[in-house]
Amino acid sequence: MSSFADRLFAQVRRLGNPTVMGLDPLLEYLPDSIVSASQSWHADPAEAASMAILAFNRRLIDATSDLIPAVKLQSAYYEMYGHHGVRVFADTIAYAHAKGMLVIADCKRNDIGSTAEAYATAYLGKTRLSDGRLTAMFDADALTVNAYLGIDGIEPFVRWCESDGKGIFVLVRTSNPSAGDLQDLVLQDGNRVYERMGDHVSAWGRRLVDASGYSPVGAVVGATWPEQAAALRKRMPGVPFLVPGYGAQGGTAEDICASFDADGIGAIVNASRSLICAYRRSEDKDKEAFESATRAEAIRMRDEIRDALTAAGKPILP
Repeated sequence: MSSFADRLFAQVRRLGNPTVMGLDPLLEYLPDSIVSASQSWHADPAEAASMAILAFNRRLIDATSDLIPAVKLQSAYYEMYGHHGVRVFADTIAYAHAKGMLVIADCKRNDIGSTAEAYATAYLGKTRLSDGRLTAMFDADALTVNAYLGIDGIEPFVRWCESDGKGIFVLVRTSNPSAGDLQDLVLQDGNRVYERMGDHVSAWGRRLVDASGYSPVGAVVGATWPEQAAALRKRMPGVPFLVPGYGAQGGTAEDICASFDADGIGAIVNASRSLICAYRRSEDKDKEAFESATRAEAIRMRDEIRDALTAAGKPILP
């Protein structure tokens, strides 16, 4: 199988679009008609909520799969509905794959030893069943991970990157306002914590750099910190960036340009609420037209980022 980075950036070039749709659906984001229809079919309220979310996700994927290379599922939005939600998490991954999209599981897993191996196997690998068969449980293409336990907690994930063409995105410089409380601390050698983490991420993936020029071991670098992103892009050649914080969190198209290389590749930009809740901002407030509103916002986002990259001298090459 080709590497994750190769598949990802091939998709980005084919669609001319370096964006990701975050499927982070709270129940209140859904049109009432979808929730009501699910309630009529399912007596269990948790199951009804979960299946409504699945219907919402499928329609959003249908509306954008020819435009957007990948989706990102934040597992917390599914786990809060228990086993029903976890099933919808898995079903959404399978549906996105069937529509030709790559899937990033946003779970920020973190542990060491056999526990890290179990996490890696669950989300990226294959689990051995009682009959001896090896079966993929979630089968995400990539997973977000927290590396503050060191290489012990990363090696199991990297092994699946190497053997099965999977990817990971390691938290390096996150988009939240308090990120600097820890990540900006200055070490004895003068480097900041996030800079040292970036160096580790580069080293962990260096031997896996593929024909795309990138490793499957990527970094999460927030759109809300453009100066730090620019410095990290120079410091971390060959490392794909997953860029959260665009749109609802305040990151602009100009802010994210620093995360891309000279060819307009090397980063993918996530947007969640600005895409999946786009219908709430439409003038006619037609909640039944949420797919068309999301599609229109996806096109607007794509074009805005492409224009910003062109203005920055980093046009996406075909």
